[in-house]
Amino acid sequence: MSAGRHDQGRGEQGDVRAALDFLAAECSEVPLLLAGFSFGCWVGLRVGCADERVTELIGLGTPVNSTDFSFLQGCTKPKLFVHGANDKFGDVKTVEALVELLPGENRLVVVEKTDHFFAGKLDQLNRAIAGWIADRHPELAG
Repeated sequence: MSAGRHDQGRGEQGDVRAALDFLAAECSEVPLLLAGFSFGCWVGLRVGCADERVTELIGLGTPVNSTDFSFLQGCTKPKLFVHGANDKFGDVKTVEALVELLPGENRLVVVEKTDHFFAGKLDQLNRAIAGWIADRHPELAG
């Protein structure tokens, strides 16, 4: 596990696994959804794809300009990606191409006129996540 220092994703993956272990112990009857933002998107998707306790994944601000997401080619779990149209860390066309080629059920929501941090558009980010969850789990709606 990491001790609060950037570890190029190695220790951070251990942190995510430890969090999943805790959640699985506390909520053993509930399937787990894993979400991450930016670097956390890369770490979370990597761990979540490999962990069979995780059934769904959300990636926010996918930093495709500097990070390899080829590991997703083997991940068939349902995935939501929410991305700012003006994200300087993830070219929107590259994210679109990535999501289009992935196996399984995948959705990409591009939030127009916003950056990597969804500045001024957090309401749209929230709607994208809530809408995807409601579509996948209508029993949770309302």
